[in-house]
Amino acid sequence: MKRREAVLVGILLVLLIALSVVLYRQMLQTRVPIPNGFLRGAMLVLFGFLLLLILRYFVLLWFSYLNLLDDADDGLAQIDPLVSVLVPAYNEGAVIQGSIRSLMTLDYPHYEVLVIDDGSSDDTYRKAVAFEGQHGGCEVRVIHQPNAGKAEALNTGIQAARGALVLCMDGDSALAPQTLRRAVRHFTDPNVAAVAGSVKVVNRSNTLTALQALEYIEGLNMVRQAQAFFRTVNIIPGPIGVFRRDALLEIGGYEADTFAEDCDTTLRLLIRGWQIKYEPESIAYTEAPEKLLDLLKQRYRWTRGILQALRKHRRTLIDPRASIMTTGSLWYMVFEGIMWPIMNVFANVLFLAMAATMGAATPLVIWWAQLTVLDLAAAMYCVVVEGERLWLVPYAVLYRLFFALTIDVTKVLATAEELLQLRMDWGKLDRIGRI
Repeated sequence: MKRREAVLVGILLVLLIALSVVLYRQMLQTRVPIPNGFLRGAMLVLFGFLLLLILRYFVLLWFSYLNLLDDADDGLAQIDPLVSVLVPAYNEGAVIQGSIRSLMTLDYPHYEVLVIDDGSSDDTYRKAVAFEGQHGGCEVRVIHQPNAGKAEALNTGIQAARGALVLCMDGDSALAPQTLRRAVRHFTDPNVAAVAGSVKVVNRSNTLTALQALEYIEGLNMVRQAQAFFRTVNIIPGPIGVFRRDALLEIGGYEADTFAEDCDTTLRLLIRGWQIKYEPESIAYTEAPEKLLDLLKQRYRWTRGILQALRKHRRTLIDPRASIMTTGSLWYMVFEGIMWPIMNVFANVLFLAMAATMGAATPLVIWWAQLTVLDLAAAMYCVVVEGERLWLVPYAVLYRLFFALTIDVTKVLATAEELLQLRMDWGKLDRIGRI
């Protein structure tokens, strides 16, 4: 971030913080006739939770900024070990060739690409095999196996990999040229087991995908940037993660007992005492759902998968032998995945009911305004530090008005179904082929 941009962002952030404080004070001073003790208690809980959210945003912004400074001054030496890029693919015929082409142009001296066709019923294998062979410093190999799921496809790739480092990605993603070079430098630290990359939405073709582009930048990358300051990134995204092969073998590779194998693998590494970093310039471009129903199906699966991983490692939440940072990282997942969605849905239902029955719309307006200001501050910061397009920032208003609430309702329903242990399937999305 250039000095001039940093000063401008700093001034705007200070103004937004001041506005946030004013809004919170206004909510506290709002006089609403509350007829019973339940409503009074609910309002107090929501005021306290809102204060927690304000602190959450500012803490994430602060530690994200500190990690940026830390990475800028770390003086890491550039290394170039052989890297194996693993591409598990199941019925990715529409996007697999674009994905492989992006991998053949990576700015790295020597690496291999292993495409693991997981029993596809379409032309994925045929299209991938067309690229087999040596392409400059990149060798492409294609492995076919009976359908066994993404986790087993990745395990097949880990066993066949020749590199000391493996990059695990999705078959519908494409990597930026500098991805490997920027990620591998973090492995000069022997305590680092993995580096999470940055996921960007490539198909920003309508309002829904633009909102997801902002969500990835603000809601996901900012969190990982802040967690990286403590080296406890708790979810390495499926489209882009670089691992020590030995660390993956140490924990037995990927396990297929959750619908979030990437989250589960990350947590198992953290619990073993490994450190996990984040590299914003290691970028994977992914195709986001362009229809609302497809988006809700995706978030339903993500939510249930994360809850399954949390349940699997629930003992770590109260284990006194676990490191404070690892335990804190898991509790943060509980907050993000369960507490916040429930409280946001509850707040909107309560305030809407109060507006409809008591004519008290002020709390609802201030609640939305408060969260929108926080989202605008986070969006402005993230867009500038990641060199993204400024036109994404105004989408923070739409993001808070309906997008976040819609996703939170989906999360609440998914949480309820997970608690009831209702059956679910993978729910694979049909790809359009934007890569």
